[in-house]
Amino acid sequence: MNYIASIGSYFIMIKEVFKKPTKWSIMKTLILKEIDELVFGSLGIIIFISFFIGGVVTIQTALNLTNPLIPESLIGFAARQSVILEFAPTFTSIIMAGKVGSYITSSIGTMRVTEQIDALEVMGVNSLNYLVFPKIIALLLYPFAIAIAMYVGIFGGWIAGVFGGFTTSASFIEGIQLDFIPYHVTYAFIKSIIFAFVIATIPSFHGYYMKGGALEVGKASTTAFVWTSVAIIILNYILTQLLLG
Repeated sequence: MNYIASIGSYFIMIKEVFKKPTKWSIMKTLILKEIDELVFGSLGIIIFISFFIGGVVTIQTALNLTNPLIPESLIGFAARQSVILEFAPTFTSIIMAGKVGSYITSSIGTMRVTEQIDALEVMGVNSLNYLVFPKIIALLLYPFAIAIAMYVGIFGGWIAGVFGGFTTSASFIEGIQLDFIPYHVTYAFIKSIIFAFVIATIPSFHGYYMKGGALEVGKASTTAFVWTSVAIIILNYILTQLLLG
């Protein structure tokens, strides 16, 4: 019953986020601050992870192609498909749930502990709109980070394949261009936008409604990461069925 009550409270929170908006002059500053912290501040770790994930996918594919009748270009094809369809949008989102989600929960949770949220409410400010709405808008730029993850992941695959001696540059590039379906990129961006909404709202929920002191802030961050990851994995399955099934 607690889970059902929490899910209900989560959707009530979403509704409250869009009520009684904060003045645009203030909101604009908040959104730009969140874009800098949540999106641009995460590009380094996204590029680092994507590069090596692309390399690992390429090496594993190459090592499993033992039949000489299978064309070498399949290595580039498998790297492209794996990175665009799954690793860039889903794997990166789970990493972001840990990095960005924990930051969101701890920052809002600290404001709850130090009664800054109560102060906003006393001043007549819709604290949910003030705190959560800028994060939702900022993470609408998340597909931009995923596009970079796709590019870097495939580039990492090319580096690992060519310089590791698993394939030639021409064969890898031929595989990347083989049977390319542009809709797969659209599918990845659709997933990214929905995952971005989840990453912005579930950690906010756990931070906003947390109770206790500093120790509970840490517990709330861990709980938020677990539930955000679970939501991403379930949504990934549903969206794949709906968009590719």
